Amino acid sequence: MYNITLIPGDGIGPEVISSAKKIIEATGLKVNWDIVNAGINVYKKKGVLIPNKVFESIEKNKIALKGPITTPIGSGFRSINVMLRKKYDLFSNVRIVKTIPGVNSPFKNVNLIIFRENTEGLYSGIEKKISDNSAEAIKIITKNASLKIAKTAFNYAKKNNKNKITVVHKANIMKLTDGLFLDCVRKISKEYPDIKLQEIIVDNMCMQLVMNPSQFEIIVTTNLYGDILSDLCAGLVGGLGLVPGANIGNNMAIFEAVHGSAPDIAGKNIANPTAIILSGAMMLNYIGETKKSNLILDGVSKTISEGKYITRDLGGSSSTTEMTEAIIENMLTIKKFMS
Repeated sequence: MYNITLIPGDGIGPEVISSAKKIIEATGLKVNWDIVNAGINVYKKKGVLIPNKVFESIEKNKIALKGPITTPIGSGFRSINVMLRKKYDLFSNVRIVKTIPGVNSPFKNVNLIIFRENTEGLYSGIEKKISDNSAEAIKIITKNASLKIAKTAFNYAKKNNKNKITVVHKANIMKLTDGLFLDCVRKISKEYPDIKLQEIIVDNMCMQLVMNPSQFEIIVTTNLYGDILSDLCAGLVGGLGLVPGANIGNNMAIFEAVHGSAPDIAGKNIANPTAIILSGAMMLNYIGETKKSNLILDGVSKTISEGKYITRDLGGSSSTTEMTEAIIENMLTIKKFMS
């Protein structure tokens, strides 16, 4: 029995989280879901963005599956995601970007994973107003954080038989900050002589990705670049609705979809649940339930490739519920065939 924190979020969060929960349970995994919530709806009701019981649950269970949460632009509270990452030192943001057969995309062989340093850089949130006409933000890069994300990426490459890692930077201009990050990645690279290190400047990387994304396997980069590249890469395989994500530290992990809360379609039962379902599969792999994780991946892939029960953003007309039920049915068929 696994104890897992479940945070529905707001907007379409509760709908897609419900889908992921049903699909994880359909694998046969025994889970004690500790359901707590945070976000704008909680803030409106209680005046607190994240109730203490959310922190208590995460700290007790050490693993969470979180739905999307609305963050106001330009004012109001800071991103819950950023706050949780910093509070629990979830230094590694991991996003898997992979082509799913049946999705309308010009690229057919994308299969890469992004390791984004998750706690510093320009997202440190250190800003100040200089005058009525100017403001500044401080970009913080430390040796400790840079070494940790580099080590995580190279360990993953070794474990999964990958032979190349691409480090993305702008050290030609930001010689001290990005230069430090690049030096740290180079240092870790020397511990893995069988893995090639490729160095690419971030603007060139954007061009290379939209020209030939299949040339890349593993990308390691800083916080802001990783955020931008993750969304760019999602566009290569059909959009944010198809990309899972995780925030992982030394002994704690929070899994989430990388898309927003889409309040304009909340409650309409039309949201694409794929991203959070795939995030759930990542979570199962993280806890060592690899076969059940693969079962979810196969069920999702089969459902989308068949094209019969998919949501409208994927070119279909099915509801969130109908797509969820189809994935479960395909999982049961696959499981029966394999037994």
